[in-house]
Amino acid sequence: MMMQDIDKLENRSIYIMREARSKFKNLAALWSMGKDSTAMLAVARKAFFGKVPFPVIHIDNGIDFPESYKFREEVAKKWNLDLIVAESQIKKELSGFSCCGANKTVALKKLMKERGFDALIVSIRRDEHSIRAKEKYFSPRSGEFKWNYKAQPTEMWDNYTSALDKGSHMRIHPLLDWNEIDIWNYTKREKIPVNPLYYSETGQRYRSLGCTHCTTSVKSNAKNLDQIIRELEGTKKEERGGREQDKEKEYIMERLRSLGYM
Repeated sequence: MMMQDIDKLENRSIYIMREARSKFKNLAALWSMGKDSTAMLAVARKAFFGKVPFPVIHIDNGIDFPESYKFREEVAKKWNLDLIVAESQIKKELSGFSCCGANKTVALKKLMKERGFDALIVSIRRDEHSIRAKEKYFSPRSGEFKWNYKAQPTEMWDNYTSALDKGSHMRIHPLLDWNEIDIWNYTKREKIPVNPLYYSETGQRYRSLGCTHCTTSVKSNAKNLDQIIRELEGTKKEERGGREQDKEKEYIMERLRSLGYM
């Protein structure tokens, strides 16, 4: 895993966020309290002169880690975020992961309808999963949240479409080109707050964060950012190996994505 030019990545992400801000009337961002979405909010603060000028949404199933809830409140206060918490139910659904699967999409869909959001900024990266590698920076979703990955708009020469059908919305992905080490190097450089679950305690830490029901820790002695970065430079293990949902067959993840899953 190679470190890329952080300034170049940051500049592109800032450009995409500013484009989104100029093109859409009612924009919001999704925040999981993980490293990627927190770095994304830090980029937004740079793009908009120290503020996040749109609401920040946490889809809460009620069983996130206590450390994550504490982190949410601390960062929301420190950065003066317009935080919206949307409650998600836990019940049987198609992926078999009732905590963090399609049920979160149902909660998001309800909130989108209530608040009239026409675009969502999301912190996914292409390198996380083969399905996410098919995404574009600006990716339209239908009124039913469906994603037609075979018919996405062409993105050339920094020109991004904003045309939407009635009732649909746009997903904006400013971190698509980043990788895991890029996120941690940026977090270190910008002194971004870090969820403490990423740091090793008694030889275990979380490399990717979901909720308490579908996330497991990995063996690690990395207790700070430098140690995390060095550890990643020497590993071939997949980042989301501790996320149970990503162990499902690819067609399940593709179906979830097509239905609007984050």
